[in-house]
Amino acid sequence: MARYTLTRRTLAALAGAGLAALAVGAAHADAAKPRIAAVVQSLDTEFNVLWANAANSHPLVKDGTVTLTVLDGRMDALTQSNQFDTAISEKYDAIIFVPVDINAGNDPVERAKAAGVPVIGSNTLISNTDLYNAYISSNDVEAGKILAKSVFDKMGGKGNVVIVEGMIGQSAQVQRLEGIEATLKDYPDIKVLEQKTANWSRAEALSLVENWLTAHPDEIQGIIGENDEMAIGALEAVKAHGLDPKKIPVAGVDGVTDALLAVQRGEMMSTLQDADAQAQGAIDLALGVVRGADYKPQAKVWDVNGGQLAWDGGKQQQYSVPWVPVTGENVEALLAMRKTQ
Repeated sequence: MARYTLTRRTLAALAGAGLAALAVGAAHADAAKPRIAAVVQSLDTEFNVLWANAANSHPLVKDGTVTLTVLDGRMDALTQSNQFDTAISEKYDAIIFVPVDINAGNDPVERAKAAGVPVIGSNTLISNTDLYNAYISSNDVEAGKILAKSVFDKMGGKGNVVIVEGMIGQSAQVQRLEGIEATLKDYPDIKVLEQKTANWSRAEALSLVENWLTAHPDEIQGIIGENDEMAIGALEAVKAHGLDPKKIPVAGVDGVTDALLAVQRGEMMSTLQDADAQAQGAIDLALGVVRGADYKPQAKVWDVNGGQLAWDGGKQQQYSVPWVPVTGENVEALLAMRKTQ
């Protein structure tokens, strides 16, 4: 975990430097070298750090063929909007966007489009996806269904569940909740006892679930966290109350390191969201727009998973990265991969 902490701090520092580079570096840029700005939600969560690490590991970024600037949106839609304006004014060749807000993200993408700067969506999305040149993500409605079903089935299809939501207004929160609610219709004996946002935060989820466990002693039979960080916070609350996590199923999404370890211990369930595919795939899609139809993708994410993620000449607008359920059979391999990232 020490390497992860160092990497996160380094990326945060690079993001700050990147803002300065956007402001003063355009005049000195090599015109033949594509310049891509990645405007991400935040560099304060492990999944976003994994995404940024993956983007910086793209073969053409690593060898210097492409200049990538990762910008920390600090979980603020206005900050991201300002970063778009700077990238547009400094004539970056493309922007990759991981938006904070599903609706507020539309306007900066419209401004980029009007200025002739292509925008590739990745991970979370804006509501008007037609504005993107292309986008690559995982189906969050499906994630919500996977989450809900895993908890409901562990509960035996009946009992009380609580739902810890992500930041209200983000596409992942909106769509995962849609999937959870759709699944609830198939389980008439499941009752939602509490439902509230913890803003993707482990600490907020810990406090929230502690309060729910106090208010509803012995009444909560399952916990759904719309991401792993919140699920881990919920798991910590369960343990703090002296309860057995193997008797109160907890599930999350992302496959962050602590979640993988909790799955390994048999304490929670998780589904891996492939940060490598979403980040490196977005860079290939951006370069496909910038360099044209002759561009050959360099990332290792294409034409895998039985053809579920095929490059197809970079002609599609939407690319959907498959989810990977974390199980006792694959968790060791996933943890081994994490050590190399």
